[in-house]
Amino acid sequence: MVTHRLLALAIVCSVCTSLLGQTLEPRPLYVEGYTDQLGYVAADEVALHVLTSAATYSPEIARLGPKREVVLTRSGLEGQELPVAENASSHGCGGPAAAGPLRISVFVVDATPPLGSPVAYAPARKIEDPLSARGIVLLGAGPPIVLCAVDWISIANGGHDAWRASLARAVGTSPERVAVHVLHQHDGVRCDFSAEELLAPQGLAGKRFDVPFVRKTISAAAEAARESLTRAQPVTHLGVGAAKVDKVASNRRILGPNGRVVIARASSYRIPEPILSRLIAEAQRQGYEHSAARVEEALAAPEGVIDPLLKMLTFFDGDRPIVSLSYYATHPQSYFGQGDVTSEFVGLARAAHEKSRSGLALVHFTGAAGNVAAGKYNDGTPKMRETLTRRMADAMQRAWAATKKTPLAAAECAWRVEPVRLPVAKHLKAEQLRATLANREAPAGDRLAAAGKLAFLVRMQEGEPLQLACLKLGNTYVLHMPGELFVEYQLAAQKLRPHDTVCLAAYGDCGPGYIGTEIAYAQGGYETQPSSSNTAPQVEQVLMDGIRKLLQ
Repeated sequence: MVTHRLLALAIVCSVCTSLLGQTLEPRPLYVEGYTDQLGYVAADEVALHVLTSAATYSPEIARLGPKREVVLTRSGLEGQELPVAENASSHGCGGPAAAGPLRISVFVVDATPPLGSPVAYAPARKIEDPLSARGIVLLGAGPPIVLCAVDWISIANGGHDAWRASLARAVGTSPERVAVHVLHQHDGVRCDFSAEELLAPQGLAGKRFDVPFVRKTISAAAEAARESLTRAQPVTHLGVGAAKVDKVASNRRILGPNGRVVIARASSYRIPEPILSRLIAEAQRQGYEHSAARVEEALAAPEGVIDPLLKMLTFFDGDRPIVSLSYYATHPQSYFGQGDVTSEFVGLARAAHEKSRSGLALVHFTGAAGNVAAGKYNDGTPKMRETLTRRMADAMQRAWAATKKTPLAAAECAWRVEPVRLPVAKHLKAEQLRATLANREAPAGDRLAAAGKLAFLVRMQEGEPLQLACLKLGNTYVLHMPGELFVEYQLAAQKLRPHDTVCLAAYGDCGPGYIGTEIAYAQGGYETQPSSSNTAPQVEQVLMDGIRKLLQ
């Protein structure tokens, strides 16, 4: 898509065909196109849709006036044929928009909850540091693409729908081209409008999250994204860097000789009450032990399966960096549970990196960290939060230093979507969940959790798909996935394209809860127990099939 002042519009397309594979009676050569509007005013964007039997085509757009002025040329774009629809005269043929100049804009808004409002495990009693929602809008590769990362613990079900729809309306795209993720800080905000609709009739409205605050934040993010379009900047190159993060991540699942989880290594063995007692009791019921009960063994156990690399992508205009995106797989908490709101060591490291780069924006995403946390290296003290922050910031600096630039054109960018229906865990029973929700004698936490699970179950029963997506940037692929995904999915995705860069952002729609591998459900442990995961073991096959399609 192209932005320019318009007097009149002339479009010329030259085409190229190959003699290879021609039959004795080759197909007729044609090229047809149309714009997305019948008329334009100054500074409007023009989308040119082209259908052609040619292998490639080269459009030229010119402004007609006293003197013809060429405003855009492109060469070697891939041709595409589509059947002519019955409503083509009024709705167009649905052909792809010819790629325009690649541009990007950046938006950041405050997402800090008010004091006294519900956060993950307690009312917010203190703001340690502010939370944010931040993202990018990528323009020129078809309709706008939005990537957004929020410093909250969870956005799920109808809450996830609301975020995507609002951002899509703001920038003039469809929700399918919007990815929204949380970083999953454990003193952050929850957002699930589907669960809220179930809670309100039971007298529990606003107990899970501050609805007016959340809606205000969504609106602010949408307005910021819309306003950012006026500051969109050209993209000429993509930089890719990576660095090992030292002594932060460790696998949470410590297996015994029988192949089952014997110790659940939490993010810290110092967890406040009453959260700790609840976790220890549930662990005993499920046949394993919490690391707080076996501290020395949990600390001595190996790191286990992790992805040690932090990856960083940076968009450039020539030699000038515009914005960076980073990806790392670990639960992002050092200590939590008292309502002391913080962006945690990942957010603090992000801020330190931005400061070191003279304010260059960094949008950080949490990778597939469902079974990964800092438990081996974290004693849950404020001093250790500072240490973890330094280690993350150091890795960000080294990834930046290792960045290598390559040219990036709009024609090399693509947004791919794969809708999937996740298999629901057998323990999810609508009647039982509704009974718990309606039981005024049940603990409030059980009723709140039942609403979230019921909201997910109903959506799955109604055939509502979840979206897997992939942003292709030349030889770099960024997967956007739901839930608290196990790190094995991230490592498997990388193996599918061993010679390319594959990044993964998890914690999209958090409705599914933890998403384990098939074998993990037989191994037991915290992440796959009924209170944690809403999916069945067959989820691995569904997700891996989707990942393979996206990475083709």
